[in-house]
Amino acid sequence: MVDLPWTWLHQVHGADVVTVEAPGAHAGAPADAAVTATPGAAVAVTTADCAPVVLLAGGAVGVAHAGWRGLEAGVVAAAAQAMADLGHPPERAVIGPCIRADRYAFGPADLDRVAGRWGDGVRATTPEGVPALDLAAGVRAALAEAGVTAVDDAGTCTAADATRYWSHRARAEAGRIATVAWIEDGPT
Repeated sequence: MVDLPWTWLHQVHGADVVTVEAPGAHAGAPADAAVTATPGAAVAVTTADCAPVVLLAGGAVGVAHAGWRGLEAGVVAAAAQAMADLGHPPERAVIGPCIRADRYAFGPADLDRVAGRWGDGVRATTPEGVPALDLAAGVRAALAEAGVTAVDDAGTCTAADATRYWSHRARAEAGRIATVAWIEDGPT
């Protein structure tokens, strides 16, 4: 595990990205993604219902906090571009536990906005027939647009699994999970 300070962000549901060049740099920055090519510099985001996204490339890693507002703002593409700017465009991504479509009732006007950007594949319905957002589908669409097609998805719903995850939407909980990525320093 990394013994150096981690870069935790002040997440604002936007598309700002910090590039971390030293362990702990930009800690508390108002941003929703962090990328690094510095061995030992851990980058972290916290989530409950929003999707944590880990971007992987030989020589760099990134993490993004992708809620619907950040997704609409372009946080996934911004993080991928920041990694490319480091000379390491992302090759793979992992979508962590987040709220899933069957539990994510969503207002029709906002759903139209997100679908207008990411396509009708983000539209879903709850078992009760209420319009819903498929956040993971939106993240996959954003990743594909950024050129990342190798995507692993945890498939876990934070709203459905109250024993392991927090959910603000389902249970008004304030807890969060942390998603942390770093590059090992030296041979592994």
